[in-house]
Amino acid sequence: MLVLKSATISQRWRLARRRHILCAVFLIASLLSANAASTSKVLIGRKAPEFAREDLRGETVDLARYRGKVVLLNFWATWCAPCRAELPRFDHWQAEFKAEGFQVIAVAMDDDPALVRNVVGKLHLTLPVVMGDAQLGDLYGGVFGFPVSYLIGRDEVVRNRFAGETRPDQLKQEIRILLTTSPR
Repeated sequence: MLVLKSATISQRWRLARRRHILCAVFLIASLLSANAASTSKVLIGRKAPEFAREDLRGETVDLARYRGKVVLLNFWATWCAPCRAELPRFDHWQAEFKAEGFQVIAVAMDDDPALVRNVVGKLHLTLPVVMGDAQLGDLYGGVFGFPVSYLIGRDEVVRNRFAGETRPDQLKQEIRILLTTSPR
């Protein structure tokens, strides 16, 4: 009987230790997530971090080159269904509003450019697609889920951040407002 009680106490101790470890992991993950979310929200109203990357065709895509345009910067991944659903819409808007000064830049956060080229080909995208990485994601406050989009005004200031699949009507309305109210 004494041995059984000892084993039960030992089991309870291990269970309590596991709970404490899980709580600590959850707390750390929550703090990191909250920090990333607050960092990305801090970008709203501030100048968009500049970057230059090669697109899938080997041409340099430099955010600075799009000064004076309204830019939709979209972080996505090939395995992300909502990303693949909204990219053709963004491509269509790129063509629809290009003459008014609208530019979409898609940042693929995958490791394999061949996989990205395959998806871009299947979706018939014409907008510039660059390969992203953790460093570029960190510039934008940490990109931990996909899709994440930033709407940048003609003045290079981040106007809004959209986490998850965007509501097309809301985003299109914000784009139109920026295109008509922002000086060229």
